[in-house]
Amino acid sequence: MTRKQLAHEIFSKQSYLCVGLDTDPSILPAHLRSFEDPVFEFNKRIIDATKDVCVAYKINTAFYEAQGLKGWASLEKTVDYIPSTHFKIADAKRGDIGNTSSQYAKAFFETLSFDAITVAPYMGEDSVKPFLAYPDKWTIILGLTSNHGSRDFELQKLVKHKETLDEGIHITRDETHYLYETVLTTSSLWGTDQNTMYVIGATQAEEFESIRKIIPNHFLLVPGVGAQGGSLREISEKAMIADCGLLVNASRAIIYASKGEDFAEAARIVAQQYREEMGVYLSNV
Repeated sequence: MTRKQLAHEIFSKQSYLCVGLDTDPSILPAHLRSFEDPVFEFNKRIIDATKDVCVAYKINTAFYEAQGLKGWASLEKTVDYIPSTHFKIADAKRGDIGNTSSQYAKAFFETLSFDAITVAPYMGEDSVKPFLAYPDKWTIILGLTSNHGSRDFELQKLVKHKETLDEGIHITRDETHYLYETVLTTSSLWGTDQNTMYVIGATQAEEFESIRKIIPNHFLLVPGVGAQGGSLREISEKAMIADCGLLVNASRAIIYASKGEDFAEAARIVAQQYREEMGVYLSNV
């Protein structure tokens, strides 16, 4: 899916909602347990209930990998079931030396028909380039995440000594910035805003204006709305651009809106609430 196609879907549906299929077999509604593949049956019903109010689905692969071969089968069936009109994200957070990343890229872009994959950039350019080698796919780089542990590295302040010439005199100034800002600045040179996105956590709303100064045109995948407490309004006001430039993910708040037999109907109600609010913000673009 190209950027133009994604933007078309967003404005056609008046939604930049991404539904996260973080499906945990241990907490599925009891009535699904009699199905041959309860995870796929759950996902199928969620997709049917939400596909007209969202533009993307994000599959956190850990929930499937933990189930071994059976989980991988559920994952593959789920990816194949998602309509081609929707952006399909593998939330796999891969990233390794070049030849290993090449195999990860092949797994998720060729063997499985994902449009995008989340990638950890901390091993550097050669660990990300193999994903960018696919011209019709997207690499979503971890920028600033929602979790408490983001303070351990991403939000560590770095001091850079910068020399400038002012009226013939060399002046040394100390510039302070966060590590994540270096990650954004450096990695934005590896690809383009047509094949690279960034994960920016919704709970980091105070950083969105600074982030947009570094990457003004890239799409942002924003988890952390809903169960984690991020504000859709703040994100939209601070980070939305001309073609929206946002995919806001909600997982637990939608797919576990009910634990009963009405789980799909309840998921739709919550997803529709997100869509209605998003429509208000899109009308201001």
